[in-house]
Amino acid sequence: MSHQLRTAAAGAAFAALALAACNPVGTSAPHTGAAGSGPSVAAKAALDELDNLPVKGRAPKTGYSREEFGTAWSDEGTVALARNSCPTRDDVLARDLTHVVRKDGCTVLTGVLHDPYTGGTISFKRGVKTSLAVQIDHIVPLSLAWQTGAQQLTAAQRLNLANDPENLVAVDGPTNGAKSDADAATWLPPNKPIRCGYAVRQIEVKAKYQLWVTPPEKDALRRVLNSCPGPALPGEGTGK
Repeated sequence: MSHQLRTAAAGAAFAALALAACNPVGTSAPHTGAAGSGPSVAAKAALDELDNLPVKGRAPKTGYSREEFGTAWSDEGTVALARNSCPTRDDVLARDLTHVVRKDGCTVLTGVLHDPYTGGTISFKRGVKTSLAVQIDHIVPLSLAWQTGAQQLTAAQRLNLANDPENLVAVDGPTNGAKSDADAATWLPPNKPIRCGYAVRQIEVKAKYQLWVTPPEKDALRRVLNSCPGPALPGEGTGK
């Protein structure tokens, strides 16, 4: 089976976990931060996809910069939510927060985050001193992506990877800072029930952008998947 067909088949299984429970952009219906429990077939599909990913060591970080992935939160690209005249950060905040208040139909001013990484609740208020309480995490960090295959992607593909809602989730700011560019072998969300969905999403993104995993990373992802089912991350299914 081709890589594209394998990815499509796995993606269909993954999307079924939570598509019905996802909040459409711009709505503010309450959710728990977990998009529903996934059946064991999803873990099996993820394990199958994990086994199809190339396994290599990390490439050198030489040449990496944030600019290699385009302007931060660019509305350009060809991924979901692109070209809607709103920065990617606001799109993800609107998707993942509840009780959202927006200005001009775009800028998220306030909202409530049910943080998937910690299980806590955070009141978001846009401002110089307050915005960083909620940050947008690249589930596959861009530095990690660079060292596991993104150097070989085109500039347009890297722009998509940085702004793909499938690779983005609103989370607690300090927790995101603690993660930095770690892979699954060295960092997992403190909220253990979400680790299954986190592992599934990392594999989705790596497969979609033809990235590889390191041997310790693959082992860590496999250990997590063996504990599935578990809840999916917010936004599951929106990046297909």
